[in-house]
Amino acid sequence: MTSILFRFIANAVALAVAVWLVDGITLGESDADTGSQTVTLLVVALIFGVVNVIVKPIVKFFSLPLLIVTLGLFTLVINALMLLLTSWIAGDDRFEVGGFGAAFLGGLIISIVSWAVNMVLDRDKD
Repeated sequence: MTSILFRFIANAVALAVAVWLVDGITLGESDADTGSQTVTLLVVALIFGVVNVIVKPIVKFFSLPLLIVTLGLFTLVINALMLLLTSWIAGDDRFEVGGFGAAFLGGLIISIVSWAVNMVLDRDKD
């Protein structure tokens, strides 16, 4: 149970960093208060987590030959596609990704930040 909570927190932090760093990714209304944006961020993190648990393994399975040929670099494209799918599911009023370039950069940032947050949170368990 705590592992799921840690991954949820890591996704939320990573999405917040991506929204902050990438111009093409927006979260909610620009004039919304902090509480509203926090709730929106948590909902989007939940959607992103569900997409990563259900859809991403299927996409990785079917793109396995391409992953092998590119030595795993195609994972960055898959991460971008998962971010675009999350944007589509959440709707443009909650979370918007402005194109594949922004999704690619956002996916890269989310991967790095999620990895770092998971390293910090997993260190506390031992």
